[in-house]
Amino acid sequence: MLSYVAYHFTHDSTIFGDINKNGVLEPEEKISVGSTRTVYLILLASHISLAAIIFPFILFTFIRSFTNQFAKHKKMARWVYPLWLYVAITGPIVYWLLIPYY
Repeated sequence: MLSYVAYHFTHDSTIFGDINKNGVLEPEEKISVGSTRTVYLILLASHISLAAIIFPFILFTFIRSFTNQFAKHKKMARWVYPLWLYVAITGPIVYWLLIPYY
């Protein structure tokens, strides 16, 4: 996570649909990607927001397991794990969708 944040602080943003890579999404480019851009933005927004929200809960779940509080760990992991899994799967999908525009 730290390397991801460091990378994005030191590099320009990549815009989904920016075919000519000029940093501006022109109307022609927006039309060419169509509704795929909307799907990408929804996926990206859900990935980012859930990643920010779930991170402390992942740490608490880990700490409860590490400190042998297995009943509390199991109770938390039941709802933390599916959210973590969603974030873990959507991250590479978002990256895969953005690869053509790097």
